[in-house]
Amino acid sequence: MGYSDERPHAPTLKESHMSRLARPTHGRMIGGVCAALARRFGTSATTMRVIFLISCLLPGPQFLLYIALWILLPAEDKTHGKAQTAW
Repeated sequence: MGYSDERPHAPTLKESHMSRLARPTHGRMIGGVCAALARRFGTSATTMRVIFLISCLLPGPQFLLYIALWILLPAEDKTHGKAQTAW
């Protein structure tokens, strides 16, 4: 009846919902930015797209941010599911 000194390990990035930020090859509509953000934050791509469209009604550089993320975020590799660099 001794206590175990083992502590539950913290989930790694692969185990958690917060995966690496990369534009997926499947399930994207334009550039995959909303799908990548949705996967990163554990929500659906549709929800992220609606949030983006509603945010476009507010003043700010949302469209420019989308274009910048499209350019800067790496595309996910088609064969291994790993991210490729964007440049």
